[in-house]
Amino acid sequence: MQSVTIDILNSKAFKLLKDLELLQLIRLRKDYSEPMQIDWSTKYKGAMSKQTPVDIDTQLNQLRDEWE
Repeated sequence: MQSVTIDILNSKAFKLLKDLELLQLIRLRKDYSEPMQIDWSTKYKGAMSKQTPVDIDTQLNQLRDEWE
């Protein structure tokens, strides 16, 4: 038996590994964890300053004018 460590880049790959385990072709160790779900609202909370819709609209118009 050989052991390898892999980095899962896509959740589909994790499902494939589970399927291989069901076919008894591989064994996943118990220390593996389910893919983490990122809480985007917590991660980026406070990243932008609070602005009024009028200020945001003004900034957007300025940005658009720069492209012309």
